[in-house]
Amino acid sequence: MIETKRLYIVEANESDIETIMEFEKHEDNRDFIWSGTYEEHMAEIKDKDFLLFVIKEKDNNTIVGFILNKLDYESEIFELRRIAISKKGIGYGKEVLTALFKYAFEELNINRFWLDVYPDNVVGIKLYEGVGMHCDGVLRQNYKSERGFLDQKVYSMLKSEYFKK
Repeated sequence: MIETKRLYIVEANESDIETIMEFEKHEDNRDFIWSGTYEEHMAEIKDKDFLLFVIKEKDNNTIVGFILNKLDYESEIFELRRIAISKKGIGYGKEVLTALFKYAFEELNINRFWLDVYPDNVVGIKLYEGVGMHCDGVLRQNYKSERGFLDQKVYSMLKSEYFKK
C-alpha cells in the first residue's frame, strides 16, 4: 500500500474490476484512456509486471480512481499506462503522481518513469507538467481509435531529475 495525506493507493483485486471498468467508460475519461475487458484486468492483477491499483479516500474508504502501471525490471522502467480519478480539481492527481514517483524511484529503484498522453487531454498534460515531467516528444498519428488517428505526447522523469528536486 502507498499512503498519501488523503489517500490510500492499494493493489486492486478481482472485486475492484467492475469499478475500474466504470472509471474507464466515464465520459470524463473515455476519450483519454483505453478500456480493458474483465479478463484483461484479471490478467493484469495476476501478472508480476503489472501493478493495477485503486485509489481510496482515507476518510471513507471510497474508491475515487485507479492506476495501471507496467514495470520493466531489467531496464528499470516504470510506465504509467492509465490513471483516472473521479474527483477532479482538488489535487488528487498531483498527490497520486507524487506518491508514485516516490514509490518508483525510492522503493523500486526505477531509473525512468514515463507515460503517453493524447494532446487534447489538457487536464492530464497540465498535471504532468505541473509535477515536473519532461515532454520527450510527440508520436505522430500513433494510435487509431474511433476518433481517428491520434498523436501521443510522451512525458518522463528520470531518477536523477527526481532526486534533484
